[in-house]
Amino acid sequence: MFGLIRIKSYQKGLLFRFGDFVRVLEPGKHRLWSRLWSRRRAEVEIVSTLDTKFEHAMLDVLLKNAGLCDALTIVDLADHERALVWADGRLAFIVGPGRHAFWNDPCKLGTEVFDTTTLRFTHPKLEAVVSHPGGAKWLVGINVSEHEEAILSKDGEIVQLLGKGRHVFWANVGRVTWRTVDRREQVADVAGQEIMTKDKVTLRVNLLVAYQVTDTIKAVTVVSDHAQTLYREAQLAVRAAVGTRTLDAILADKESVGGEVKNVLDTRASQFGVVVRSVGLKDIILPGEMKSILNQVIEAEKSAQANIIKRREETAAARSQANTAKLLAENPVLARMKELELLQDVLAGAKVSFVLGDGDIAGQLRGLTQREKLDS
Repeated sequence: MFGLIRIKSYQKGLLFRFGDFVRVLEPGKHRLWSRLWSRRRAEVEIVSTLDTKFEHAMLDVLLKNAGLCDALTIVDLADHERALVWADGRLAFIVGPGRHAFWNDPCKLGTEVFDTTTLRFTHPKLEAVVSHPGGAKWLVGINVSEHEEAILSKDGEIVQLLGKGRHVFWANVGRVTWRTVDRREQVADVAGQEIMTKDKVTLRVNLLVAYQVTDTIKAVTVVSDHAQTLYREAQLAVRAAVGTRTLDAILADKESVGGEVKNVLDTRASQFGVVVRSVGLKDIILPGEMKSILNQVIEAEKSAQANIIKRREETAAARSQANTAKLLAENPVLARMKELELLQDVLAGAKVSFVLGDGDIAGQLRGLTQREKLDS
């Protein structure tokens, strides 16, 4: 007459009669009218509460039963809401819009509901939430380095400027994009371009520009690429600066060219949030024939300078000799001392003895030298 149904301690029985849900069968033994059972007019669907989340095709109908609702935690979310479901202190589920049911036993449940219109997601256990398998579906993270800033936009509108650290936002709440900008000082190497000077000499000039982004929003919104824009402006500025100077003026004062370029860039760069720290000419490259001509000019200049120095030294030496002769003529004693110095130099290292009488020693030495020549 009766059929026996056994429900285990971690199970629930869902009794259906003629396809309609009747009630929940708690763990234990249950007797059902065998005639209904044999003719498939009554069915018992057994579900496990070990599967924390209760999913069923007729969930909305089942939840109208008070007994079943008492055994479940119901999370009903609107389109702009998300929820975290914790089981025994561990994150079990991240769920989106809709109605969700979770068994109260055997785990101790906890739920947190969030409004995604705030866009940014913060939580004391942020790492646990982000690393959860379902986190990638509902959350998106941005890591901003210490030297960077990031601009967050939603549906094309700037929402927030982000500093260093990790930032997490709700996904699937619009078109969320971001762009990072390096705030460190950068160096742009403006490659050589052929420029004609005022005196019709064609040069190739390499330029170094040191710059730094000071206004991140301007650097992203005013121009599409602030680095490329600065590079292009530097090319135009150096072309204008070189074109108004002669080759000699450029070679004599390269710093003035860099200063003029910097002044031009300062005004333009400030419009898109960039400060130019320094500008300098790295290389000035001349055509091959111009190098030869310039080398010849430099060689001639150096040769002329060498001749001038040589003539100056010869004039100084002659003037010194004239002054010495005049001094010796006016001072006989000084002349006598000079003779003795010369005699010392002549006899240095010689093993010869000379006996000289009174009179002019220099004259006696000259006479002695003449006799030695006649004897030989």
